[in-house]
Amino acid sequence: MDNYFNGREVHKSLFLHQQLFEQEQHSVFAASWCYVGHDSLIPQPGDFFTTDIAQQPLAMVRQKNGEIVVLHNRCPHKGVKVLAEPRGNVGRFIRCPYHAWTFKTDGELLSIPVKKEYDDCDLSTCSAHRGMQAVAAVENYRGFVFVRLQAEGIDFNTFFGESLSTLDNMVLRSPLGQLRIVGQPLLHRHRCNWKMVVDNQTDTCHPMIAHESSAGEAIRLWKETSDQTSPSPMVVELFSPFMASYEFFANMGIRTWPNGHGHTGVSNSIHKAYADIPGYWDLMVHSYGERQATEILEDTRHNTVYFPNLMVKGPIQTLRVIKPISAQETVVESWIFELLGAPIQLLERTVQYNNLINSPCSMVAHDDVEMYERATEGLRSHANEWVNVARLFESNESYERTQVVSGTSEMAMRNFYNSWQHLMRENHATPPEQ
Repeated sequence: MDNYFNGREVHKSLFLHQQLFEQEQHSVFAASWCYVGHDSLIPQPGDFFTTDIAQQPLAMVRQKNGEIVVLHNRCPHKGVKVLAEPRGNVGRFIRCPYHAWTFKTDGELLSIPVKKEYDDCDLSTCSAHRGMQAVAAVENYRGFVFVRLQAEGIDFNTFFGESLSTLDNMVLRSPLGQLRIVGQPLLHRHRCNWKMVVDNQTDTCHPMIAHESSAGEAIRLWKETSDQTSPSPMVVELFSPFMASYEFFANMGIRTWPNGHGHTGVSNSIHKAYADIPGYWDLMVHSYGERQATEILEDTRHNTVYFPNLMVKGPIQTLRVIKPISAQETVVESWIFELLGAPIQLLERTVQYNNLINSPCSMVAHDDVEMYERATEGLRSHANEWVNVARLFESNESYERTQVVSGTSEMAMRNFYNSWQHLMRENHATPPEQ
């Protein structure tokens, strides 16, 4: 079967089958431009950050000249994962903990203990002499580092196109035009397929239903116990938009871009009505002028999904990486950023939002996780082979151009699955056995 998406439905095997999961690691993730991390994680020469993409262990390393190299995190000798910690500093060189082979910070083989014992084998003819191999396709876009694991493929700017405007806006919200990662990410493990989590980022018809018992209850208690004359606490301000009406979300709008990217919140969003932070506007005007500062701050996009598995919230400075573990297991990493040069209250709001909404201990995240897990259980039913994504479907729909549709449309999901299916067909070669 190669027609998993028929325009209005996707086949349930996308969320259940491990064999399909293994195939998409090679066909979708390795062929796409995937987010590695922010360069503020590795500010000094020798600093490294490790992650996995398409089930491949990688290490992002800062060089002496300030450039960033992304290495396959594997010793060419015995295959040992060289850098085991999430973050750290290698010093002047990288050293394998197994046999002490050493490498320059760009991966080049530096030394081997008792190297003369390799004289007769002509090491230069072995693949090991190439050292820790670097990923060829790396792009540092305004501090956000991406890689394409396949040696050949779509170039960075073509893949993302106009969608990069979301990252532009988040960076420009800093009066200094700079961001900095703060702290460690919140990690939340879900018993579901990663695509369910991606779907939920542009699903605007669930908040007022799924979150009624959490956000809705918090708002109700505030109204019952307060005199309504003083400003709402930050927690109520952050929760309130979750209970907005269908009409609010419909009027908010959704924008889709080619290659599976899209965002909710075109003309309005749940982040629009936050209280002003004293002094922030003046700092922005000083940096950008009144006209540009207005344009930057009026662009309050809700969730931007970058295909295949990155979600960015520019107005609240959070980023989530939706990491596939298996066909029915996903880990979501929730990172927060500081706007350099901005009042500290903005960072405080970001921290509170991340804790309230994205934490495994949050009031809201459990609502979504329960729905993902119920869907995983329900899809095992033989009653129906397909999952419906047809809300506001149009027969002449195109995914090859940028367009704006109703905020309650499921077109962003259809755009995502169209790109997923295209890559699965285009890169159907079976990966080598691990």
